[in-house]
Amino acid sequence: MNLKTAFAATASLAALAIAAPAQAACEDMLSLDLENGRVTSAAVVAAGGFEAPASGFGPPPGVAASPFADVPSFCRVQVTLTPSSDSDIKTEIWLPMEGWNGKYVGIGNGIWAGSISYAEMGRSLSRNYATAATDTGHTGSGMTAEWAIGHPEKLVDFGYRAVHVTTVAAKAAVEAFYGRGPELSFWNSCSTGGRQGLMAAHRYPDDFDAISAMAPANPMTDLMTQSMWQGWQPQRFGVQLGPQQLGLVHAAAIAQCDAQDGVADGVISRPLQCNFQPSSLQCAPGQTEGCLSSGQVLTMQNIYGGTRAADGSHLLPGWPVGSEGQMVALTMGAEPFPVAMSYFRDLAYAGRTGWNWQETDYRDYMNDARSFGAEMLNVPSDGLTAFFARGGKLLMSHGWSDGLIPATNTLAFYHGMYNSLPASVAQSQTRLFMAPGMDHCSGGDGPSDFDTLGTIDAWATSGRAPNRIIATRPVQAGGGFGGPPPPPRAPMERPLCPYPMVAKYDGTGDTAVASSFTCEVS
Repeated sequence: MNLKTAFAATASLAALAIAAPAQAACEDMLSLDLENGRVTSAAVVAAGGFEAPASGFGPPPGVAASPFADVPSFCRVQVTLTPSSDSDIKTEIWLPMEGWNGKYVGIGNGIWAGSISYAEMGRSLSRNYATAATDTGHTGSGMTAEWAIGHPEKLVDFGYRAVHVTTVAAKAAVEAFYGRGPELSFWNSCSTGGRQGLMAAHRYPDDFDAISAMAPANPMTDLMTQSMWQGWQPQRFGVQLGPQQLGLVHAAAIAQCDAQDGVADGVISRPLQCNFQPSSLQCAPGQTEGCLSSGQVLTMQNIYGGTRAADGSHLLPGWPVGSEGQMVALTMGAEPFPVAMSYFRDLAYAGRTGWNWQETDYRDYMNDARSFGAEMLNVPSDGLTAFFARGGKLLMSHGWSDGLIPATNTLAFYHGMYNSLPASVAQSQTRLFMAPGMDHCSGGDGPSDFDTLGTIDAWATSGRAPNRIIATRPVQAGGGFGGPPPPPRAPMERPLCPYPMVAKYDGTGDTAVASSFTCEVS
């Protein structure tokens, strides 16, 4: 090798070293300088060696439990962030020790948060993403908002600030550890996490390149009112609406509307076109089994029909036909769902004497809920303009059978957002996929497993919007609300179609595979 060749080779090696800096030692992350925060711990976790801290609460709805056997070795960075004098945001940042794909994904929470979503972090890390999540500034079961009483800054942290400061800290950690920031940044979450994704696009449009917002709890204040309405209906008519009655209604609805997509498979694919009426189940004189009382019929009609004011005027959407399976969480208690009760009792009506939740006009509920928390908790459907202007991609999805958050809320948001954007932007940078037979975030009668993270990654990387997502149904369904698991069921695969298109059976081929279905406008 002559001197000129040797010099060129040396220069190439030097350029390569500049392009790919040496990875920092995990313990060096302890000295990471964070604005309004500090690193409290940085340690390597061996492959398969992570054990989630015991919280005593268990995973809330929308955040499933998961083992960590397939999680590779990573640098676990624990952070405390204090953007206000009353903030105490616990955040974890997980950085793959080997094989990082150059991308970052943020993970959200369920209901009122209060814990870090370790399971979802593990799933992202196992796919070689750097990832982070936060408890949003408080600890708890997620079922009540008592932590926010007298702590307005903590409510701001929950509403929007904690996710943003976590994202800033995580990107700083990624750059410090790998010598370069992420090429692309994603958000991938469901329920409260879905709302958090929309909120990030609204308030901090530069934080993420692509966002998956599944079953978003938005507008949150309206959802609190709707949940109160659900819980009031059985009390209002002096009836019980438990698993037996809801199962009866669900079976009757499926029997009537199942075959609308061309195949009878136990799934309602087009609930908005289903004209099932619970009055068809009303007990005949002397009948007591296999039917609904008049009060139960009225209760179901009001659940489907949506929230109304005392004067009868319609206020908010109801739950779609086919979502009865999970409604028991909202209808079985002596009071409405504790998440909603806590919002009104502990926050919106804090200090109010003589409040009777059974006698309040629902127009007041809706207006008072919005007045107290809309600025912190709600994302307006026309508020994502800046996110799309910088090229952001938004994937929304929702299970039609979700009994905790009505799919109709997501439809309303998507309609408002789509119509607020230029047609070219709406068509190329937004997508909504409705999942027939899917419960809240997962599970249900239909296919509920589909890769939202892979979908937004491919979209952001290629620039091509998804026009079909394949969903599969687990053979083993969960027991649901503590019940024993049901027997194994046959596998099922379906294409999810971009709204307003739906999947229709072609008339030939195996009805258990997606290739036998075509997306068409219903």
